[in-house]
Amino acid sequence: MYKKPIIFIIICIIITCSIFILLYKINIIEHKKYSNSDFNIENYISEVDKDNDGIDDQTDILNNVKKYISTKPKYQSKYYNTGYPNDEYGVCTDVIAFGLKDAGYDLMELVNKDIIENKGRYAIDTIDKNIDFRRVRNLNIYLKNNVKSLTTDLAKIEEWQGGDIIVFDEHIGIISDKRNKKGIPYLIHHANPQQIRYEEDILELYQQNNIKIIGHYRIT
Repeated sequence: MYKKPIIFIIICIIITCSIFILLYKINIIEHKKYSNSDFNIENYISEVDKDNDGIDDQTDILNNVKKYISTKPKYQSKYYNTGYPNDEYGVCTDVIAFGLKDAGYDLMELVNKDIIENKGRYAIDTIDKNIDFRRVRNLNIYLKNNVKSLTTDLAKIEEWQGGDIIVFDEHIGIISDKRNKKGIPYLIHHANPQQIRYEEDILELYQQNNIKIIGHYRIT
């Protein structure tokens, strides 16, 4: 007589556990965060302070990115005559652009200059300063040829530092100073309108879904 209730309870437990695992995997349930010190990794401090604000570039970029995502920008692809979005909207590349801009690196100017001087690299028919620096492909070309390239192997956890830039085929973000229990860093990014958190333990999930890392860069 107790067989059916027991089976029902077991099914409920299985469903609950499955839902928990799914919510955890897609970052609805927040993961525990670790830092460099938990893995005996020394924090990288840049020798450069581009904007002379007393904060090294690596730290400055990371701080600025966190400040930007704290505004909780809404995801929408729009064109701006100002180049940089001047409202509450943005896309993945704006995380990079605002992080670097407030550290003294104006990507709108820098990318435009590089495109004009190296048209063969970019193969752009019509140059548009206001939008070219907001395209992942262009940013990857610019970064590959103008800043330090690093490993794309997530297993080499000591070579990933908060403030680094990571590029995928159609996406881009900033490496967080937080890590998961394996030492793999969190990703600070803006991916879609449904995104709940902007700082996520998601790099392994991307890897499992064959979302390839094509670039890992550091401003030096």
